[in-house]
Amino acid sequence: MRHGKKFNHLGRTASHRKAMLSNMASSLIKYKRINTTIAKAKALKKYVEPLITRAKENSTNSRRVVFEYLQDKESINELFGDVAEKVANRPGGYTRILKTGSRLGDNAEMCVMELVDYNKLLLEETKPKATKRSRRSKSKSSSSDIAVVEDAQIVTSETEVEVVSTEVAKPETGSSIDEEDKKD
Repeated sequence: MRHGKKFNHLGRTASHRKAMLSNMASSLIKYKRINTTIAKAKALKKYVEPLITRAKENSTNSRRVVFEYLQDKESINELFGDVAEKVANRPGGYTRILKTGSRLGDNAEMCVMELVDYNKLLLEETKPKATKRSRRSKSKSSSSDIAVVEDAQIVTSETEVEVVSTEVAKPETGSSIDEEDKKD
């Protein structure tokens, strides 16, 4: 009878299960995301989250305790170095499980398990995006054919300032502007 035995045995012996979870935890720490079944991901979550919490306190004893579970020096250094810095302010929930559908061969439910602070796509979405400003097309306003220029200041090289009030009529064709410029 299995009364009170709440963790998933995953159809394996204790030694096989321990070795599998240790290898999966090492892979998760090294590569920040792994592809696995949902049952294994849930078991791995219970296995790896206490190790990450332990890694926040970088002491010799913590390293030895975590090494008993992982048995991989490279992943220990990664966990106590880079991962511990990123999750220092997080009180828990260091992993995320994203369902990806069923596996072709046996129709097992698959998922991607990842460390929360390392998903670049989701981190970029949380940042406020700059709003795009659309350029408005120039509207042709034929309502006023006469433009009034008032108090125009003309500065010459001798620093003389002349104040001129003039009214300029807008020509209807572009060729007349060129002719007026040539006359001046």
